[in-house]
This record gives sequence, C-alpha cells and structure tokens, in this order.
Amino acid sequence: MIKRDELIQLGQELKGELYTDDTMRTLYATDASAYREMPLAVAIPQDESDLKTLIRFARQHKTSLIPRTAGTSLAGQVVGNGIIADVSRKFTKILEINTEERWVRVQPGVIRDELNMFLRPYGFYFGPETSTANRAMIGGMVGNNSCGSNSVVYGSTREHLLEVKAILSDGSDATFGTLSPDEFHARCEANDGRLETALYKQIRTILGNAANQAEIRKEFPKPEILRRNTGYAIDLLLETAPFTAGKEDFNFCKLIAGSEGTLAFLTEIKLNIEPLPPKETGLMCVHFNTIDESLRANIIAMRHKPSASELIDHYILECTKDNIEQSKNRFFVQGDPGAILVVEFLRDTREEITAIADVVKAEMQAAGLGYHFPLLFGDDTKKIWTLRKAGLGLLGNLPGDEKAVPVIEDTAVAVEDLPAFIAEFNEILKKYELYAVHYAHAGSGEIHLRPIINLKTVEGNQLFRTIAEEIATLVKKFNGSLSGEHGDGRLRGEFIAQMIGPRNYELLRQLKYTWDPENIFNPHKIVDTPSMNSMLRYEPGKKAPDIKTVFHFPEQTILQHAEQCNGSGDCRKTHLSGGTMCPSYMATRNEKDTTRARANILREFLTNSTKANKFDHKEIYDVLDLCLACKGCKGECPSNVDVAKLKMEFLQHYYDANGVPLRTRMIGNFTRLTGLAAIAPGVYNFLVKNKATSQLIKKFSGFAPDRSMPTLQSTTLRKWLRRNPAPAQGGKKVYLFCDEFTNYNDTHVGIKAVQLLRRLGYDVVPVDHPESARALLSKGFLRQAKVFAEKNVSLFSGIVTADAPLIGIEPSAILTFRDEYPDLVGDALRGQAKSLAKNVFLIDEFLASEADKGAIHSGMFRAADRNIKLHGHCQQKALSSVLHSKKSSVSPKAIRST
Repeated sequence: MIKRDELIQLGQELKGELYTDDTMRTLYATDASAYREMPLAVAIPQDESDLKTLIRFARQHKTSLIPRTAGTSLAGQVVGNGIIADVSRKFTKILEINTEERWVRVQPGVIRDELNMFLRPYGFYFGPETSTANRAMIGGMVGNNSCGSNSVVYGSTREHLLEVKAILSDGSDATFGTLSPDEFHARCEANDGRLETALYKQIRTILGNAANQAEIRKEFPKPEILRRNTGYAIDLLLETAPFTAGKEDFNFCKLIAGSEGTLAFLTEIKLNIEPLPPKETGLMCVHFNTIDESLRANIIAMRHKPSASELIDHYILECTKDNIEQSKNRFFVQGDPGAILVVEFLRDTREEITAIADVVKAEMQAAGLGYHFPLLFGDDTKKIWTLRKAGLGLLGNLPGDEKAVPVIEDTAVAVEDLPAFIAEFNEILKKYELYAVHYAHAGSGEIHLRPIINLKTVEGNQLFRTIAEEIATLVKKFNGSLSGEHGDGRLRGEFIAQMIGPRNYELLRQLKYTWDPENIFNPHKIVDTPSMNSMLRYEPGKKAPDIKTVFHFPEQTILQHAEQCNGSGDCRKTHLSGGTMCPSYMATRNEKDTTRARANILREFLTNSTKANKFDHKEIYDVLDLCLACKGCKGECPSNVDVAKLKMEFLQHYYDANGVPLRTRMIGNFTRLTGLAAIAPGVYNFLVKNKATSQLIKKFSGFAPDRSMPTLQSTTLRKWLRRNPAPAQGGKKVYLFCDEFTNYNDTHVGIKAVQLLRRLGYDVVPVDHPESARALLSKGFLRQAKVFAEKNVSLFSGIVTADAPLIGIEPSAILTFRDEYPDLVGDALRGQAKSLAKNVFLIDEFLASEADKGAIHSGMFRAADRNIKLHGHCQQKALSSVLHSKKSSVSPKAIRST
C-alpha cells in the first residue's frame, strides 16, 4: 500500500504535475471504452527525466504506469489502478523533418491531423487516418497500431513506424530501428548486461526455433488480413530477414506498434511520410437494400483499387436524422437504404474518377446490386466523411440504458470472407434476440459491429461476455483477427490464447516479462488480463437513482443524458481543427476542461453520491466551472451531450444547497439591474469606465479587475421603436423579439436591423414581452427562468405563425425559444413551445430564407465594395450556422471569416 507521504514526495521530485485528488483520478478512470478503474494518481510529466522518475517510483513501490495521450482507446487500454502518465500536454513537439529521406520525428503527444497540417507545405502526408484523427495522437496511434478508412492504401501505423526512442522498464534508454541481419546478430552477441541486449537475445531464441515458427504460421491470422492487432506481432517479426530469407530487415518497431504501452515508454517516434495524395477525390455513395448486398458489392469495388470502401448502415443513418450537425451531412441520401457503401477514388482529374465509377456502377448493376449511385466531389466529400466518422459517437444517442456497446466491434477477416462472416455473425446475435450496428471499413474486411446491450443489468453484463466468447470462436473459424485496429486491451486480451493457440500465447507472456519483469508498464493488457466483463463503468444490478430536475430530459433522465458521452474525445480537438467545441479545453489543454470530463464527473456523482441532493458536490462545481455554455457540445458532439444544459441544472441544485454568490446573482439578474442603470446611462457609464470607481465595483462584485464592464447606450431599442413607429406597408408581418442585450447594450444594432427589414418591405411589429431569461439560465436560476419562458411561450404562441415569424438579433437570446424553452416550460405548454420554435429565427436565417424564396434579391441593394469581417456567435455556430450570414451578403467574396 503506497502511503500518501510517498506520493507527495514523488510530486515534489517531478518538474511536471502530480494529482492525487479524487476529482482528477475520477476523470482519468475511463477512456472511450466500457471500462472504469480508479488510478492511484495522475501525472503530467514535463520531460524525459520526469518519466524516469515515475518509472523508478513504480518499480520501487510495485505499482504501474499507464501511458496516455488523448484517451480515445476503445478496449480499456489506458484504464488501470496505477499512475496515469498523460503526455498529451507536454510531449507535443515536431522535432525534425527530412524531405529527402521522407521521414518526420515527433514526440508522442503530436496530434495526427496537426502533423499533416505541418507536413502539407512540404508536399507530404502521414497516411493512417483514424476517425479520431483531429485529436488522436501519434503515441496512441503507435500503441494501438491505428489504421483508418484509407488503410487499403496506407496500411496501419506499423507500416510507417521507422524508429522509436524509448525508456525501458529498468530506466535505461533504448533506440529501436531497422537492423540488417549482421547488425541484428551483433546486437545479440553483445555481452554488456543491458536489458536492450537481452531483448534481442530473447527474440532470436523464440523466432529461431523451428517448432515456434511452425506454430506461429499455423495459428496467427491469415497473412492477407492486413488489419491485425491480435497480441504482439511476433508473426510479422518472423517474416524478417534474420528468420526468413529474402524478407525485409528486422525492426522491433513491428512489435512495439500495437503493444499498447506494455513494453516500453516511448519518447520520440520517427515516421515514414508519403507524398500528398492526388488532388481530386470522388466518393461513390452506393445505396443498397441490405447489408449483405453492400458486402458483396464491396468485393466488386475492391477490384478497382479504391482508396477506401466504408459502410454506413441504416441504424447510423437513422441517428443522423436527429443530430444537429450530422443531419446537414445526409443531403445525398435517397430514401431509407439498408446500407450505403462509400467508395473513395483518388485521381488527378475528375474525369478519371468518373470513368472508374461508371465501370464499378455497371458491374454492380449487372450483379443486381445497388439502387442509387451518386458520385460526389469537392466540399461534399468532407460532409460525407464527417458523417461516416461520427458513427461511433452517434451510437451514444440511443435513449435509455441500452447502448451499442464496444465488445466485438473490431473483428477483421479477409474481404472475400466478409459476407459469409457477417451472415453467421448476425445469426449468432439472433439467438439472443440482439441486433448490431454495422459500419466502417468494408474495404479492409473489418466492419465495426456493436450489439445493443444494457450493461447495467446482471443479464446484460453476462450477455456482454457470452457474445464475446461466441464471436471469438467465429473469428477463429475464419482465421481472422479479433482486433483489427482498436487493440486488445482488457476487452480482448482474455481471448488471445484461443485466437493464436496456448503455445504462442505463452511466447507473448515470455516477451512481456522479459521487456518488463516487474510488470510496471500498463499491466493486465494483452496478456494476463482479468475477466473482460469486470471493472465496467456500471455496477450490474445497481438501482438507478431517482433524480428530480427542473429541465425536462426527453426519453431519458439527466443521468442517462450524461451517460451519452462514450469518451470518444471529440471535445479534445484544438482550434486548428475548427468548430466551437470546446473553447475552454482549447485554451487550457487540460482534460478537466473537456466536455468528456464534465459528463464523467456528473455520471460519477449522480450514480454514487449518498447525499439527498446528489448535485451538492464541490468536485462537480470545479469541473463544470469553465464551461462557457457555448453549446458547441450540443452541436458538435456526435452524442449531442448538452453540457450547458447539464451545468444549468446542476447550478440550480448546487445553489439550493450552498447559496448564491453575489457575482452570480448580479449576472443572473442582468436585465433588472441594467434596467435600473438605464434610467441614468451617462452616470452608469462614467462609473464603470472611470478607473477608480470601476475597480471598486469589480472588487465588490467579484469580477476580475482587468476585465471591461458592459456600457449602456444613450437610449434603448424599445424607446426608439416607440419614437419611430412605421405605418404598415402591407408586406409580410414579422414580430421582433427585443432581447435585453440589444435593448440596452447594442441599441444601434437593433435600430439597423429594424431599418433594414422595413426598407425591404417587411412590417416589423414590436411586442411588449418579458426578457429572454438567458442570463438567468446561464447562471442556473432555472425556476426563475421558467417563469419568463412560460410567459414568452404563452404570449408568442398565440400570434407567431409560419407567415408571421418571430425574429431575433442576439443569438443566445432568441435561440432559447428553440433550445431551452421546450424543455423548460411545464408539460401543459411543451407542445406549444415546440410548435413555436419552428417559427423562430435569427435575423440572418430569416433573410437567407427570404432570399431563397426570391423575396429578397440583389436588385434591392446598391453595389458597394466592403471588406466584411464576420465573427460568428458561439451559439449561432452550434444551433444554427454562420453560413446564413455569409449567404445574406450581397457579395460573399467580400467576406473574410475570423
């Protein structure tokens, strides 16, 4: 048992950070898998010396180190009870590039997509592309031997791994790279007592044994299955020059790729890079009635050497209909297909792609396969790939406790075997009255298959195991790989002996304990793993808590909404990848400030708290604190986890137990306080702009001394409207929502909006309505906000129609009608709130819609050159789109987004 004093001492020895508090340990207790285990501590090492300190501590105190980057692993690879070593914050440098020899050297925390942003000006590209590429890091890709959609061209990370620098379990440094047969044998003959030398001696003994060679070739997956992460890759090392004549030179990197951090701690990674792919991309999105048809058509497609062939089944397509972000990306879908096969061709011209697509279409039609064959280019291809990559997260949208669980989702077989394999797979599921979601890498013989199971029940927990056992047997029948790209971890490690035979499995164990005699590197992964249905996120049979909320959570509870987060980590992308989610993480790069962390902390305490008020925990407050309520997660998280809504609900209950700070009360009551200040706006503006009085106000109210305070206009928009009425023009009637921010702070914007609408011929009708309650909502005053929401819904639902819509200017205020109000008002008004929401628009949405109808056209404006800088509102981006603003411009070319 490690004492707290010993951990404190360790923290003092590190240049980086060490966390032992329950909050940070909880946030690192899960990854993107079904597993949960509380770590001893979380370390953020600063440099290699910190890593050596951690290794020494783990060795001395009989604990372990779990290397972690983005934490998107699906088989529990970065879950464990030792010290999590998170290298995603400090080990992020691109160290060197050599364009002549075509390689790049990086630290493990470099993000895959950002590496390619760096390589693009040099004309190069790192090929393997996971669906998590905008946050997946190279260290994790090596650990899992990641592939991706384009693996039929670029293979896996293993094929691109040239050399690594690593720290071994005894704290010594080692460099592993390509060795000629003479160099290999020279390493084996050294007598220096180093652990690195012992590794070479051992592998020569294992792979030089004829009986071992025969057993490996007999039991490991078929050689033509390129996606193979079953155990350590000794079968691939066997096919190198020291052991098989005429093959490529030996390189331990083949073993290290896919070893999941169980053999050594990597500090530098040298990768092969490829020339940029051809400039033209075409996606042939073939529609089928059934999965079986698509898999048979996939065999035809693969004869024509596409760069990818990816499956999207009808379950995924159904999920996209109600997803804010992905519903925009299903524009190409015709009818309700049972499956769509997305076949990608890369060529220099569109004409070449069209010619190939015509041949593929003709062959499929001749075989009676497919009913719609759209071929798409340009920006449309990005939308389709975004839709496909969102598959994993979209599965988290299923309401209730039944989820598409990662259990046998990573099987890989030969492409020709795929139709028969999937048919037998589904027959097995039918025995248990289950069905699976099918998606992803048909071109590589790997369909991600996720059965729908409730892991919270005892029966579901056992079914999780039963399905794994049966499918493992099926995969062995086809001589496939139980893991194609997601790795073994603690999910599949238990079945490796069955997949490769007990003799080969024992060779893997010998390897592990030669590399790592004290078992300090990520133990219980790949070998000697515990039961695969133990240490899951949910305790089977545990009764769900009954939690009363102010918000309505459709078809689920607040806990189930938090549980929609499956840990896929989309919220860990940086500003370089675009989008809104998650601005606080983008600023801090701390896991604590991710959307994932916020969902995790709520899930943990709402599930396990023994308090009557389960929200009454400072730990939750601290993790949610930096959430800006931008709604980026609701729009961009594939699982639509609305952390802003969760935070609002949490704050109401937390303040019920702990009282409301003065600053919070002031912000929540912004409208009332600003209304008082607007009686004498000049006096107010002087007080908040004068340095002395401004500092006193901020000190008293708890605001940061360096921030500016909002000022007031000399008049309000409501007053201006009363002074400047306009007679009805007989045009289309629109109701104006005079939100509190435009009314007091941005009056000039409101005036311009009204003048524009009037000049375009619209009758702008002001209404005496309550505030939007946006400030109250943002600070968790839900019961007060509910009063205003119900008044607004009652008022406007009686007058607003499709022909007389409600128009708003400030996005967060007007969007409450579409976002919060339907879930905030009482049951009696919910139907009215939903109907009203359909006829509520931001002003740019309204103008763009009217332009589409021809009611507004360029002839109504005078020509003028303007350089427009557009900064979209965060909630506008999340719940609507800035494209409406661009579309509303007379000359879109004049717009430069910032």
